Parts: sequence; C-alpha cells; structure tokens
Amino acid sequence: MASHASARVVLVCNSVALGFGIVLLALPIVARGSDPDIPRLQVDAQRGSIKQQVELGAAYFAGRGVAQDEKRAAYWYEKAANAGDPGAQKQIGYFYQVGIGVTRDAATAVRWYERAAASGLISAKVNLGVAYLLGDGVKKDPSFAQDLFRQAYKQGDGMAACYLGEMYMNGMGVERDEAAGERWYQAGAKLHDARAEFQLANLLWHRQKEAGEIKQAVKLLREAAGAGMVAAMHQLGVILVKHPDLAASPQETAKLFKEASEAGEWRSSVALGLLSRDGMVGVPADQKTAYYHYRVAQLQGGDEALKVVGNDLNAISGRLGPEQTAAINADAKKWFENHHLALQFVNKDGVKWKEFPAYAVANPASGVHAGELVPSDPSTGFMGAVNRRLSAN
Repeated sequence: MASHASARVVLVCNSVALGFGIVLLALPIVARGSDPDIPRLQVDAQRGSIKQQVELGAAYFAGRGVAQDEKRAAYWYEKAANAGDPGAQKQIGYFYQVGIGVTRDAATAVRWYERAAASGLISAKVNLGVAYLLGDGVKKDPSFAQDLFRQAYKQGDGMAACYLGEMYMNGMGVERDEAAGERWYQAGAKLHDARAEFQLANLLWHRQKEAGEIKQAVKLLREAAGAGMVAAMHQLGVILVKHPDLAASPQETAKLFKEASEAGEWRSSVALGLLSRDGMVGVPADQKTAYYHYRVAQLQGGDEALKVVGNDLNAISGRLGPEQTAAINADAKKWFENHHLALQFVNKDGVKWKEFPAYAVANPASGVHAGELVPSDPSTGFMGAVNRRLSAN
C-alpha cells in the first residue's frame, strides 16, 4: 500500500506561475556538418547584414560552429536590434530581462519590448504586458497590461488570452471573475496555447461537474504536454494514475513521469518511485528502481522532497543494505549532475532555429519572472544542451 505522503504527491495538481510570454524556438538535431560558415557570417555581419548578425548571435548562443559565448550572442542580437529587426529586439529584451550575456536590467528589457511591439511583433506585446502587469522595469499598470493582452489576442496570440484569464481568475488589476477567467482560458486553448490548455484542464479536473470534463481535461493536458509543458506532463500522469482507462497506451503514464522527471520535476521522480515500489500502471515492482527514483527526487527537490520520500528511503535502504544503497546513491548523483536544471518547457518547435535557438526554458531564478533559455546543441540534442550549459556555468 502506498504511503499517504507519497500518494499525495502523485495526486497533487500543479499550478503555473506567471512567466514571460516568450516564443520558444528549437533547433532540430543536426549533424556537425550543418554548422554555419562562421567566417562568412562574421564578414557579412560586420558589413551590416542584419540577417547575418542575427544568425551569428544564434551561433554564439547555441555554440554552433563556435564556442558558446552568451556575451557575443547578446552583442550581435543587440546590433541587429539597433538596426531595427523586431525578432532581435525581442530576443535582446529577453536577454536583459533574465541576464543572459548582459547584466539583468528590466527597464532596458521593457524598452526593447516596446520597440519590438512598435515594429509589429505580436508576441512582444505579451512580454510588455506582463512587465506592466507585474511592474517589472516599469511602473505597474494592470489596465495598460490588459489593453496590450487584448490587442495581442485580437491578432491571434493565445498566450495573451491566457494572461487575461490569469488577471480575471486572480483579480489582478480587475475585479475577480472566475467565469470570465475560464472564458479567456478557453479562448487561449482554442489558439493552442499550452499554458491556457493547462489552466483550463486543471479547472475541469477540479470541478468535474459533467461526465465529459475529465476526458476534456486529459485531451487538453495531452496537447499541452505535447507542446513541451513540463507541468502538463506531470499532471496528465497524475490523472492517468487515477484513470488508467484514459491512457493512450499502457506505457503513457510512466513515459510522462519520466519525461517530466528528466526536465527536473521532482514530483514526477517521486511518482516513478511510487510506481516502481508498488508495481503500478504497467511498471514492474522493483525496490532498487524505486529507491533510485526517490533519491533523484530528493536531489531535485531538496528538503521539500525529503519530507515526502524520507520514510520510503529509510525503509527501502534497510532492505537493500549499505552496499547496494551506496551504489544506487552514486548512480543517482551522477545522473543529477547532468540533469539538474528545472525546466518549465522542453520545446519541440523547429521554426527559425538559425536565428533564435532554444530547446527549453529553465524555471526563473529568485526575483526574476522569466526563465532562462537553454540553447540547443546540434550534436547531442536537448540533454546535451543542458549538460553543456551546466558545464559552462
């Protein structure tokens, strides 16, 4: 029988904090032969070619054909931004928002978002709206933030609708109106925004007033998880533990938890431990595997996770003995050293990878509302990118 603490983790519903509305762009896994011609890019960029300035910034950011250098990436993006490229303006704005290759400066980020929005970049309006909503780099002005979100939504941006949903659902600068909030989540979900899909799914899951709401929640979470949202991966796994009949395959639940665990979600590591401990949803019972996942969860979640898995770790280690326990501890530590970024998104979109490469967004640092972009690695893909980012830091 699962312990009460462990079961509670598996069945908990995640919530999503407000983050900046960036458009993530991913680099497909390509061969080293596909590295850009850096000398040509440098010559053309120095001559003032905006396109080559952006591509050179991307090359330095991702480490494609050159050693990864965030400062050089920021330099070339800012050069292209000063020349009037809206995408570069938004990108360097985000760099200033988070502190990638430059000193974090929220006010400078806002100025770049303003220029990008004035140039017609819809997604920059969303970033700018969040800045005004939170008062980050500008005087707090929820009314203006709402205007920006509404403008972006009318131009087809689903993330803007999600932020409007957040405003009404939580009474942020507007009178709290949960019905209006849900309508905005629905609007965002229709435009396939993963955050809106996630928030709407959680509303349906908690409410369950109609028989079809659980199935609708599963559908929305599956779409959000497919778009790379880590919280959706975990939450879908949570629901499928309780409703295995809704799983697309016998392997889906464990696969979701595994993907979320690899993205740094310690609750998913706990869930994997519980599945292995008790032999659930197609996962065979295995005490060694259970102990390994619990230990990974502890490394990922620290004291918060230890409160949940501590009893299981002690009980299983007593059965395994010190030699086996030490070996598993070493394996878990080695894995964690290469996977210890906690990610919000693992991006799966391959658009414009030459200009704005990012495989994922890490959870924001303390005091920062936006998460740091994780650049792509053309030789080893997403996890190689994470590993290299860690070694670079």
